[in-house]
Formats: sequence, structure tokens, C-alpha cells
Amino acid sequence: MSVTPLFRSLIADDMQAVDRVIRTRLHSDVVLIRQVSEYIISAGGKRLRPALTLLSGQACGYRGEHLFELAAMVECIHTATLLHDDVVDESELRRGRETANALFGNAASVLVGDFLYTRAFQMMVTTDNMRILQVMAEATNIIAEGEVLQLLNIGNADVDETAYLQVIEYKTAKLFEAACRVGALLAGADAATETALADYGRYLGCAFQIIDDVLDYSGDAETIGKSLGDDLAEGKPTLPLIYTMKHGSPEEAECVRQAITHASRDHFQQVLSAVQSCGALGYAHQAAVQASQKAIAAIAGLPESDALRAMRELADYAVNRQS
Repeated sequence: MSVTPLFRSLIADDMQAVDRVIRTRLHSDVVLIRQVSEYIISAGGKRLRPALTLLSGQACGYRGEHLFELAAMVECIHTATLLHDDVVDESELRRGRETANALFGNAASVLVGDFLYTRAFQMMVTTDNMRILQVMAEATNIIAEGEVLQLLNIGNADVDETAYLQVIEYKTAKLFEAACRVGALLAGADAATETALADYGRYLGCAFQIIDDVLDYSGDAETIGKSLGDDLAEGKPTLPLIYTMKHGSPEEAECVRQAITHASRDHFQQVLSAVQSCGALGYAHQAAVQASQKAIAAIAGLPESDALRAMRELADYAVNRQS
């Protein structure tokens, strides 16, 4: 399923402006920083997080250029997390091409990721809004905690659904939430509106991450831009695996448990068969749908607008996408 026509048409010009800000802000006299930054930015991606900042600001009636700066800032933080993630996970493929660490090395990826983080905070300062700084400082701190929690869970087949949800709320959903919240703050929205948009972002982020985890066992490698079974090879206990260990047959549960414990893709086909046969993918997809519905419900009380309609459609897209 492609991104909705309303979503495209509503913010297409604004997203081009955001991309211009990103390229301008990531300029550096250090050649390697320019090379790595350009490589990552040119890879494209869904740009959902900056889109949420734009839509949230527009839903609150804001149209100023500071919105482009904040949307670019959010994307810089997201890109920094990707650079660091790929180093930690030893990933070789993202969005269908080599990761930056595979091409430029781990050291360059980590250090350029640091550059992106610090440049993002320079961009926040331009708004002269202490509340926005507080929100983003908290968000980046929680994202880091989520990364460490995920690291601690690697190879741990005893992780339950509650612990899994905590990781994705910290690691993924927090930036979705912050992206929406800063759009509202820039627009001077009241507390109730700010909370509604932040809740929308958090639930949407959860739905998005759960579907990512489903696609690792049901997607097409070329479409999703990474090898199937990457999560398994990294020993990550995601929701489809957690469900299979709890509700699959003893043989299926043990197969998954061993694969997680040894962080191995060697028995991917057996794990895939177990995940599919016990209904784990359907369960996880339904969990994502429920989160998406909560996202839509969170903004139900806001004044109707094109931006709000686009946000509802985006919540549907998040759970029906194939990549």
C-alpha cells in the first residue's frame, strides 16, 4: 500500500523544504561528514517522523518556516539512531543498499551519528522555545534507554510481551510522540491538544514498529530493503516470536527459543513455519491495528482539517504497508 494521495499532496512542497533544510544544516567542512551524511539522506526512506511534525503543526494552524527546521531536526535525530543501530546490530543492508557502517566503517558511522545529534540540538535552539528543548532532550534520553534495553534483551528468550512493548515505546514510539508534540508546541497549542497529538504519535509509533517486526517474517526482502530473518539473526525477541513461544507447540516453542538464544538464522525456515502455523503474525498484526485505532481515537476531539484527515490515513497506512 502506497502513502495516501492526501498525505502526498498536503505536505509534498513542505517536505521538499524540509529536505533543503536537512542538506543545508548537514553541511560540514569535514569531507567524511559530508560523504556519510549525503549517503544516508539520499537513501530516502519514508520520512514519517518529520511528516508528523509538519502535520501536527498544520493541524494546530501553524504554517511558519520554523516548522521545516523542527521537522528536519527530528529527521536528523532519527538518522543518527539509524547510524548507531546499524553499528550495534552489525547490519549490512538498509533500504536495499549497503549500510553506512558497511561502506565507511563503524568508527565513521558512530562519529557522524554524534554529529547529527549535536546538529539537531543546534537546530532546536533556533526556535527559542525552552519547552521544545525539554521535550527533545527527554525523548533522546529515553530513546537511548530503549536501545540499551533492547541490547539487554538480545538472546533472551524469556522476554515477555510487556517487556517487548516497553522497548518499542522507548526506542521507536518516543520519537514519533516527540515529533507530534513539538509541532503542537511550535503552534502554541493548548495542553489538551498537545497531549492528544503526542498520544497519537506514541500509538502510531508502536503500530509502526510492530508491523516492522511482522514484516521480518512475512515481507519481501527486496521490498522491505533488508534480509528476512535479520531480527532472528540478531537474537531479538520480537512479538511474533514471543507469541510463538507462548502459544505454539512445544516443538515450535523450543525451535524459536533456541534460535533467539543462539542469535542464529540457521533454522529460519523452521522458525518461519512455526510463526506462521500458530497464528503469531495475525496476533501481532491485530496488536498493531489496535494501536493504530488508539492513535486515531486520540485525535478524535481535534477540529477537523486536511492535516487531521491525513493523520488518520497515515495511521491506516502504518498497519497496511508492505515495506
